[in-house]
Amino acid sequence: MPVTQKLSCVVDRVVSHGDGVYTLTLRPERPVPRFQAGQFLHLALDRYDPTGFWPESRVFSIASSPSRRDAVTITYAVHGPFTQRMERELTEGQPAWIKLPYGDFVIDGGADVALFAGGTGVTAFTAFLEALPADMPHRVTLAYGARTSDLLIYRDVVERSAARLASLQVMYFVEDAAGAMTAAMHPGRVSVEAVWPRLARPLETHFYISGPPPMLRSIGGDLRALGAPAEAIHIDAWE
Repeated sequence: MPVTQKLSCVVDRVVSHGDGVYTLTLRPERPVPRFQAGQFLHLALDRYDPTGFWPESRVFSIASSPSRRDAVTITYAVHGPFTQRMERELTEGQPAWIKLPYGDFVIDGGADVALFAGGTGVTAFTAFLEALPADMPHRVTLAYGARTSDLLIYRDVVERSAARLASLQVMYFVEDAAGAMTAAMHPGRVSVEAVWPRLARPLETHFYISGPPPMLRSIGGDLRALGAPAEAIHIDAWE
């Protein structure tokens, strides 16, 4: 496992997606340590003094590819005091501090997998999808949901992956279905009930869940109720 490192960064780019959802690109002082798709970092806003303690921080999945070590990307939604500070303070050119890598939410592509992503939770899967080989022998099913279709902010990554991977099937879920919908979109929240019949071998599939805590509990409970083995259910539960 790579040794965890603490790095100062400069905010290179801020993208506002609306409804308090932002994507940040951070440029570190030196290349980030090697990490695996699905791992996360700690982000701090207050200056880190190497002679003292690590400041208050929050954790975010690393959305960018492990092959890119000169920058890291995260996406966050404004929910509490810390992310409110991020929204106010992390403008382009401002400093931030990160430590990484952390976590073992790493997808094993040696079996069929179903990925359940709610909102910014999709960032736990983006690097995995982009790295999949075109001849992936196992089936990958992605159920990706957001409040509105505009907040399916990694849809371009998903569509690029689906275009080159015959083994990838994608289902979108939109809670506010008042806007434009496509045939691949389902009204409502991400649902095990909708995904389960689409799986070729559900009891041999491994399930990965990333999103808000209520979603983690709901999807995990529904999978267990349908007989999915406990060891086949993986939850990104770092919040």
